[in-house]
Formats: sequence, C-alpha cells, structure tokens
Amino acid sequence: MVGCSRGSLPTWMTAAAARVDLSGGVTPSHQGSPSPPHSSSGPAPAAGADQQLGLFERALSAAGAAFVSAIIVNPLDVAKTRLQAQAAGVLYHQPAQMAALGPDACFQILSEFRCSPSCTRGLLLGSEPVCPPDCFQYKGTLDVFLKVVRQEGFSRLWRGTNAGLALAVPTVGIYLPCYDIFRNGIEDFTRSNAPGLTPYAPLVAGSVARSLACIACSPIELARTRMQAYKEFRPGLKPPGMWKTLVGVLPPLAGSSQNVQNYRVLWTGVGAQLARDVPFSAICWSTLEPIRRQLLGLLGEDGNAASVLGANFAAGFVAGSLAAGATCPLDVAKTRRQIEKDTEKAMRMTTRQTLTEIWRSGGLKGLFTGVGPRVARAGPSVGIVVSFYEVVKYAIHQRHTS
Repeated sequence: MVGCSRGSLPTWMTAAAARVDLSGGVTPSHQGSPSPPHSSSGPAPAAGADQQLGLFERALSAAGAAFVSAIIVNPLDVAKTRLQAQAAGVLYHQPAQMAALGPDACFQILSEFRCSPSCTRGLLLGSEPVCPPDCFQYKGTLDVFLKVVRQEGFSRLWRGTNAGLALAVPTVGIYLPCYDIFRNGIEDFTRSNAPGLTPYAPLVAGSVARSLACIACSPIELARTRMQAYKEFRPGLKPPGMWKTLVGVLPPLAGSSQNVQNYRVLWTGVGAQLARDVPFSAICWSTLEPIRRQLLGLLGEDGNAASVLGANFAAGFVAGSLAAGATCPLDVAKTRRQIEKDTEKAMRMTTRQTLTEIWRSGGLKGLFTGVGPRVARAGPSVGIVVSFYEVVKYAIHQRHTS
C-alpha cells in the first residue's frame, strides 16, 4: 500500500469497490457519485487496473497471502481436526497395547503421557506424573492446545504446516486468480446481457473457482487431515510427513490389476470437500463483496492505506466466519471420511451416509463438532488472505506502471 495518497483510493481498490450492489446495477465506490471518482493521477475505472494483472501476477499474490495465513492459523486447524477425529472414535492413548508390552517399553510409553503436576489424578512414575487415559480426552479448543503442548510439545501445534503450505499455495494460487477472472468476465457479460443477474457473479465465480482448486489439491488435503488427526505413540519416532502419509494410503492397492484407477483413493473425501467448499465460497464471496464495497464507500476520499487494508480484513473476517459456521457439518463429514483407514470402507462411504451416521450418533452437537476453532480459524484466515492479496496485487501493479 506504500505510495497511495491520502486524497483518494488507489486504482486497484477503486476497481474493487466499484462493483455492483445486491439490488442490481453498478454502484460507484463513493456514495452519491454518478461515476467512479478520478484523482489527479487518473485512477482507472472499475474494469481497469484490476483486470490488467495477468494470471501469473494474481497467482503470485494469492500464493503469498496463503503462505502467511497457513502459518498463523495452523494451531486452530489442529484443534478443529483433533476434536472432530476424537468424535469419530480416534484414540489419543493406547491402553490395549500396554498390557502386551514389557515393563521397559511400558515405562517409555507412559513417560510420553506427561501430565501437569497440578493434576490430582496423576500417578507418579519415576519422577514424572502421568495421567490415566481419560485425561487425554479433549474437551475444547483451549484444552487441545494445552494437552498437545504438554504431551507432545509446542511444535506439534504446527503439525501439518508443511502440507498446509503445500496445499494453501497451489489452492489459493488457483482459487483467487480464477475467482477474479471469472467474476470480472461474468460481470462484464451480465451487465450487457442480463443486468439482473450481475449481483450473483461473486457467488457463481467463487463456486466454480473453488471447485477447480479442491479437485486439483484434494490429495494434499487428505495428507494434512491425517497428519493433524493422528499422533505418534512410539517413543523417539518422528511422525510421518506429508509424502509418507500419502504413500501409506496406497500400499493396500499395490497388487491390484486396476492400480492406476485405484489411485482415486487419494481423492477420498473430495465429494465432501466440494460439498463444504463450494457453499463456503458462495456464502463467503456473496457476503464479502457487498461488505467490502460498503466499507470502502464509507471511506470515500479520506481512505488511506491502513483504512483500505482494514476494510478488506474486516469484510473477509465477517464473511469467513459466517461461511465457516454454516458449513461446519460438511467439514465434520469430510474429516471423518478422510481419517478412515479402512480403504474399502472409505471408498464406499458417501457424504450423505456420513452425515446421517454423525446425526444418529451425536445429533446436532456432533454435526457442529469443532465449530469454535473452525470459525476462529476461518475469520482471520480469509481476512488475511483477502487483504494481503490486494496489497500484493497493488505492489505488482505499481511496479508495472513505474
């Protein structure tokens, strides 16, 4: 945002603000003005600077935004996945295995189950207090944070970050640029041919762009979910990384005569992921665009770099939180399908069957397991991605114009 004057909104943001409102027709970025305002430096109209950026520039902007967001919000993603996996029956202790082990191995395993010295139920094993199995039940987001740090170490809150980065960069690198291009194209087409449909451009563009990104990156999402859901019980061994996790999905299929076809197991849960992400995108963008336009319209000619950045973050935060809450049941279904280790069962499962099973076993509470960390993650994540994306687009545009 460096280099934008206080006297007017920058070209790239004027273009974003001068979109259509939900009642139809074109709304300029400043209320009461018949057309988009022009500063002394001559900002382009709505279709100007934003559309001059190519696919590579948009992808670069989005990838940078995704990189920052993935690192910041990963602990909330771990908390959400652990809560959902626990509800699906994943255990975070191994009492059945301890009886079959010798005293030394049992001591090593129990030593990994360190408990807080203030825990009144802990048993003293050597010099370390250890907890009974039910102390490893997660009771909420903060409880996940405390127990993961105490039992596995602080760095485990960033478990799956490498997969998250490997997922976020190509996903958002496909998603945001395609959204921009589809939205601009749909708006231009509908203004000339069907003005009443123009307000739905963000909804359609967001849904199509997200579908493309989900299908392309579903195997990485599968790896990340499994990495975050399971913990390593064997002392001294490092949990498997992204590639090892993905390879671990494939061995049961190695002897199949339809080996290539059966690689579709890497796309386990893609249906649930699409069922989650397409409505998420539709809700998010159809909410974000009017909020952002209203906020930027309120700024008027007094908008500076910080206020424009804040408007983008606030709009993204609100839209992301609403969309995350509304689509939480589908996120629970996606997690449950992707953590299923029985390959044949995983291939037979459908999103509808999974939702029905969750409803029967846990009711409404089961469908919204992990909604707290999911909403807490999505709000700032969308806000960071949208605001950072616009900033990098602006920086690239300024570099081109200079």
